[in-house]
Amino acid sequence: MTTMVRILLVALFLPVCVARGPATRAGAAEKVFRAGAASVDITPTEFPVVVSGGFLERTAGGVQDPLHARAVVLDDGTTRLAIVVVDTLLMSQDLVNEAKRKAEEATGIRTDHILVGATHTHSAPSVVGALGTGIDEPYTRLLPGFIARSIEAAAENLAPAEVGWTVVDAPDHTNCRRWILRPDRMGTDPFGGRTVRAMMHPGYQNPSYVGPSGPDDPGLTLLALRSPGGQPIVVLANYSMHYYGAGPVSADYFGRFCDEMAKRIAAERSDPPPVAIMSQGTSGDLHWMDYSQPARPRSIDKYAQEMAEIAYGAYQGIEYHEWVPLAMAETMITLDRRTPDEKRLAWARELVGEMKGRAPKSLAEIYAREQLWLVDHPVRPVKLQALRVGDLGLTAVSTEVFAISSLKLKAQSPLPVTMNIELAN
Repeated sequence: MTTMVRILLVALFLPVCVARGPATRAGAAEKVFRAGAASVDITPTEFPVVVSGGFLERTAGGVQDPLHARAVVLDDGTTRLAIVVVDTLLMSQDLVNEAKRKAEEATGIRTDHILVGATHTHSAPSVVGALGTGIDEPYTRLLPGFIARSIEAAAENLAPAEVGWTVVDAPDHTNCRRWILRPDRMGTDPFGGRTVRAMMHPGYQNPSYVGPSGPDDPGLTLLALRSPGGQPIVVLANYSMHYYGAGPVSADYFGRFCDEMAKRIAAERSDPPPVAIMSQGTSGDLHWMDYSQPARPRSIDKYAQEMAEIAYGAYQGIEYHEWVPLAMAETMITLDRRTPDEKRLAWARELVGEMKGRAPKSLAEIYAREQLWLVDHPVRPVKLQALRVGDLGLTAVSTEVFAISSLKLKAQSPLPVTMNIELAN
């Protein structure tokens, strides 16, 4: 992550910071800032669907609540860019690249000026094979078109806009879920070694654990756009909380937050209603449970309502600007993967051979199949992006990273407010 921080700051942020200054027209009276937003329903209509987010494959035969691709397009008169957040677990680079190509053909927005992120709901159709779960092929073929359509619709809605941003802490709604075991309570890994010193979800006040392995990131960041007359257009929120937990098919708390936030804004003044978006922060080791305290039951609806209330309170204090500069840049880095040694590889080949092509039914079979995949894919190109909206910075990383990475990026950013979007592109 140190390398990723350095590349983001040096290769991406510095070129756009030379023009940093007051977020106003800065003497450029002829410039007009424009924004457009749209929400496209991407809920599956054919069932059953393969659902991602678990170790073993599962299917769903119906819908709990709808899924959406929510997009915002920004234009400062020189630069045009798009941000899309999709109600899905994660997406492959190939799928996102196809969506970007389609969007560029429809709108002219360059593919390197489009950010596509996943909310990380664990209750959506699977579009990437992971662990013991395969891909829902019919739905996967549809998703790039859905994403492109959301960008196209947002671009069609471009209109003069004012822009503002803010950040507020919400420390009671995200916590480190990865805890360190006592040395005398270390666990056994799937390969038979006694190496497990930290585990996700230790249970509430479990005496076998000494404490969380890292910090959390409580920052709830908002980017808001409204018409020059004060009509709300869109609010893009960003928060580092993994997911709440909902039966499939569901957008999880992300969709509920968007509904709640839009409802609050619309009650104030909005016709048509605004688009609300919740993007995923850096939450690889975060969740809503506080394992240092006794269990405190809280429904997913209550959680979403509380988050929307916090966000709306911050939203009401946003200072808007008539014009700010936009900038966006991206780069690729190549990361080496940790591959198995010969002993582990031999174990994996034997176990996978016994499976005879069927889906995994146990953790051991999942890990064995993953070892063979790692051998076949020892390196991975990773796309990094950075965006600037006035004095607000946005970074996008394609992996699921821990909160410490978000805190490092925010601390080292040359801009006063920065949000980080993971599982992007």
